[in-house]
Amino acid sequence: MSPYHLRPIDAGLLHRPHSWATRFQTPMTRSVALALLCVWLLAGPAVGAAPQKAAPKPPANDDCLACHSDASAVRANGTSVAVKPEAFGASIHGAAAIACVDCHVDLAKAAEFPHAEKLAPAQCATCHDKAVAAYDRSVHAQARRAGGLLAANCADCHGAHDILPSSDPTSRTHHLALIETCGRCHGNEEIIRRGKIAIGNVVDLFKDSIHGKALIRSGLSVAPTCTDCHGNHDIRRKTDAESRIFRKTIPATCSSCHEGVGRQYWQSVHGTQVAKGSPLAPVCTSCHTAHQIRRSDVEGWKLEVITECGTCHEQSLNTYRDTFHGQVTALGYSRVASCADCHGAHNVLPKADPRSQVAQGHVVATCKKCHFGATESFAKYDPHGDPENRERNPMLYFTSKFMKMLLLGVFTFFGIHTGLWFGRGMQQKAAARLKRRSDDSTEDGE
Repeated sequence: MSPYHLRPIDAGLLHRPHSWATRFQTPMTRSVALALLCVWLLAGPAVGAAPQKAAPKPPANDDCLACHSDASAVRANGTSVAVKPEAFGASIHGAAAIACVDCHVDLAKAAEFPHAEKLAPAQCATCHDKAVAAYDRSVHAQARRAGGLLAANCADCHGAHDILPSSDPTSRTHHLALIETCGRCHGNEEIIRRGKIAIGNVVDLFKDSIHGKALIRSGLSVAPTCTDCHGNHDIRRKTDAESRIFRKTIPATCSSCHEGVGRQYWQSVHGTQVAKGSPLAPVCTSCHTAHQIRRSDVEGWKLEVITECGTCHEQSLNTYRDTFHGQVTALGYSRVASCADCHGAHNVLPKADPRSQVAQGHVVATCKKCHFGATESFAKYDPHGDPENRERNPMLYFTSKFMKMLLLGVFTFFGIHTGLWFGRGMQQKAAARLKRRSDDSTEDGE
C-alpha cells in the first residue's frame, strides 16, 4: 500500500463523484494533501496558543505622584524622594506637559510598583543635547570624572522637579540669583576645603566688588555676574585656551560689557603686545584683579595702582618716587599726578606715538590738566629723571656727580677739620690740667 493512500471512512463516499475521497485518488493530489496536513499540524499549536501579553502601560504622572507627593517619602538611606505637585506643575517641565517617564525612562517599562529603589539617572541630554555636550567639556564634568562628586551637575544649578526658566525672577539661574546659586559651593568653606578649590571663597570677594555691589545692593541687571565671565555650561579653567577667562581672551570677555574701553585697550601698547602673544603684557585682571574689582575714581585705588604699575615698570616707579609727585603720593595724597594721569589708563601708548598723551605734541596739554599755566618750557620737566642715566638725562647725571663729589669733599674737609680741632682741644685741656697741678704744688710748697 502506498504510504499516501487514504482509506475512505465510508465506502459509500467512494461512489460520490464530488466526495473528498475521490479527490485524493491520484498520487499528485495525495502528495498535496499530505503537505497541507503537515503545515496544519506544525502551525496548529501557534494558532491555538493564547495571545501574548501586551507590554505594560507606562505610569502617568498622577500614578507617580500617588506616592511621591507624600512629604514623608524617603529612600532606605533616609533621603527624601518627595515631589511637590504644585512645584512640578509650575516648573518649565510641568508647563510643557513633560511626563515623569520622559526623564526616568526605565520606569516606562516597569511592571510592578513600588518600583526598584535604584533607578537609572535622568538623562538631560535626551532633550538638552547641546547644553550637556558643553557641560561635558567643563571643569565641573572633569572634576566629577576624576572622582570629585562635589562638583556641580545639572540639578545642583537648575534644580530637579522645580526647574524654572532663567527669565523667572525666582529661578536659581536668574541673572540676579546666580551669585547665590554659585555661592552654594564657591562660598561654602566646607565644600571649598573638601573640593580643594585653590582660589578659595571668591563669592565673598565678588560681593565686595563694584560688580557685586551693583548686583546685590543696586539690583542692576546689566551688571555682570558669574556666568558673564565664566560661561554657564562650558565653564573651563583659566589655563584652558578655550576658556573665557584665559589670559589672552580676558580683554574680549571684559569688552563684551566695556566695549569702549576694550577698543582703547586693543590699540594700546599693552593690547598690541597681548595680541602678539606676549606673556608679560598686562590684561584687565592684571590691574583690576578678577573678583575684587573696585572703583577707579576713589582715592585708595589711585594710590594703589601706582604700585600695581610698578610690578612691571619697576625702574619707572623708583624714579617716580624720587619726584615731588611720587613723594606726595607716598604720603597718602592722591591729588597729584599718578601714572594714569599722564600716560592714560587703557590707552597707554609709547612716547614716540603721536597719539600718546606724553608725546611731544600732547605733553603740554597733559600737564595743563593740573598745571593750568604750563608752557613748553614747563613741560620739559622729566617726571622720571634718572641721575644714573647719562643718555636720558645728561645734565642731571653730571649735576648729580658734581653734587656727590661736593658732598664728599665737604664732609672730607670738615671731617679733617673736626679731627684736628678735636686733637688741638684735647691738647689744650691736657695742658690746662698740668698747669693746674703745677700751681697746686707750688701753693702747697709755700
